[in-house]
Amino acid sequence: MHLSDEELLQKRFCDLRLSLRHTVIDQHIRRIRRDLKRRGIRFAPHVWLSEEWFSPDGVPGIAIAFYMAHPRLMRLERRMMDEVEGGNASWLTRIMRHEFAHALDNAYRLRRRKEWRETFGDPDRPYPNVYRPRPASRDFVLHLGHWYAQSHPTEDFAETFAVWMQPKARWRRDYQGWPALRKLEYVDRLMGELSGVLPHVMNRTLIEPISKNETTLGEHYRRKRARYEFDTPDAYDLRLKRVFGKHLKGRRRMRASTFVRQVRPEMERWLMRRSRLYPYLVHHVVRTVIHRCRELDLVLDTSKHQAKRALLGTLERILIDILRRDRERYTL
Repeated sequence: MHLSDEELLQKRFCDLRLSLRHTVIDQHIRRIRRDLKRRGIRFAPHVWLSEEWFSPDGVPGIAIAFYMAHPRLMRLERRMMDEVEGGNASWLTRIMRHEFAHALDNAYRLRRRKEWRETFGDPDRPYPNVYRPRPASRDFVLHLGHWYAQSHPTEDFAETFAVWMQPKARWRRDYQGWPALRKLEYVDRLMGELSGVLPHVMNRTLIEPISKNETTLGEHYRRKRARYEFDTPDAYDLRLKRVFGKHLKGRRRMRASTFVRQVRPEMERWLMRRSRLYPYLVHHVVRTVIHRCRELDLVLDTSKHQAKRALLGTLERILIDILRRDRERYTL
């Protein structure tokens, strides 16, 4: 693709003529299929390209984010979103294992089983507009980030399956003493029961394939970036006022906006490392907080150590709030 970014953004998805053949993602798909086959699981989900990663309910297949089909599109994704979801081998493996779990669930109708429901909960429960992650909880495995297994029973299963795909000695060691180990042991037994069994659902339906998508890449990125905007610029002013003080004439204090800029690299590294939050989202939130601190004329009125700790909690709260609003489109 010898097009500039501006020219690419004017292209429609259906005009890109993309294929997964002979791509990096194709190699990952083949590898995971081989891993399942070695474990006796006779299931190979079909895959197709779409705007985002997802596995639709009732379909034993996986939609792959379009940019994974070409390095040029991955560079565009990085420019527009600051990161490529699945852009390195480790991240891609985590996503693929998670999505394979959803496809496997659909293929064998696993969520209908009584023990599945007793282990993970009611799969028919609506996806919540709000869920409150508990970072210290040991009832759930940790895999994709931002405590995703806690959002819904089907995500709990998918994350548990993805961890189960690791060598047994590793997950037993990593989760020794955790209540989540019981879920991993259930998945281990369940996969043993599926050994040699053909899937119950074998349709090859394609949901939202890019071959039929007349949206331009520019429209796609405008929508995608808009999902991370605040409801209103002043939505978190009260939280910021609890961290910083108001500037008073005659008193010299470091401006809060200056302080946030100073600690920004450390804050961003911590947030992305701890929760694997989307870099574009992290950068956007910190930029907005700096702007609001300047607009509100806030200053540092505690020690830097105290302010840093309080700021980190506030940033994490804002990020979780935004993820709640858009959770259903975040790597299901």
